[in-house]
Amino acid sequence: MSETAEIQKDNLDSRTKLILAAEVLFAREGIDGVSLRQVAAHAGQRNHHAVQYHFGTREDLVQAIFDYRMEQMETRRLEMLAKAKNEGLLHDERTIADIIFLPQLALIDRFGDFSYANFLCQYLLRNSNAEFGRFSDNLPNGLKKVLDLLRKRLNFLGDGAAQRRLITACFMFLNMLAVYTRDLESGRASEDFSEALEDSMRQLVAALFLPVEET
Repeated sequence: MSETAEIQKDNLDSRTKLILAAEVLFAREGIDGVSLRQVAAHAGQRNHHAVQYHFGTREDLVQAIFDYRMEQMETRRLEMLAKAKNEGLLHDERTIADIIFLPQLALIDRFGDFSYANFLCQYLLRNSNAEFGRFSDNLPNGLKKVLDLLRKRLNFLGDGAAQRRLITACFMFLNMLAVYTRDLESGRASEDFSEALEDSMRQLVAALFLPVEET
């Protein structure tokens, strides 16, 4: 069955089909490497201008993908925040990192890939806002809460430096997902996923919370 047929067969509204189709195509070809008409066709839409109808511009579609996935992770993040609060771990470095990053593990596309990881790497590179945590005007409350906790832990840094560290940590995590998927597909995976995940989390926690060197 073709990928277009896979998207069409689900009981999804047209807007969601366009989001999922665009995510896969943008991940593979680049955000600027695919026409909006291709996105519409991949989503099984007869209207070649379906993207413009539902979203407006390419950038609006890109933002919609980000917001859609953030909202999908909200329930899990709220559960993790509640658990951390009950265990007195809301200010623990590893716990904060886990709440930010681990919900992304559930975002596997219908073809078994972490397409969102490739998409998000491109999204972050396009985001030039130096204000900490400013990735969207519609961040869910759970994500806002954990980013606030992170900002308090990074109170020894200015906003720009704290944002740079957060984005760098994101790239570490997303690269691990993208590389693992690529190597698994090619039969070259030489590392157990759970081991790669744990090592990557330890690496990004060390980099994210590294104290500023005294001069």
